[in-house]
Amino acid sequence: APCAMPNECCHAERSSTSGLLMVGCYGPMTVLIDEPMWQQHGRVWSHLVSDTSLDELHAFAEAAGIPRRGFHGDHYDVPAEYHADMLAMGAVPTSSRELVRRLRAAGLRLSPAARRNS
Repeated sequence: APCAMPNECCHAERSSTSGLLMVGCYGPMTVLIDEPMWQQHGRVWSHLVSDTSLDELHAFAEAAGIPRRGFHGDHYDVPAEYHADMLAMGAVPTSSRELVRRLRAAGLRLSPAARRNS
């Protein structure tokens, strides 16, 4: 079913672009994703965060099929080819600067050293 309200989505379909299975319903949330522009390991990546809680972020990532190994203390790395799928599931597109600002305001931003050790 399509999203009934902004940031509240229910899906049960396989993405034609990534093959991810979109399953589940999500209540009101604010999961944010920046544009894919971060190069690492021969790929381009986005960052997926919640400005509410890590529990919300993990639930969204699990439903989207993002492996836990993609979590880096305060965000998930998401390959560019899955960016549209995250938007379809209700992630809100935002700039990298705004994403970090919202993480800091929520008290969820970790220092680089803390992210490396997470």
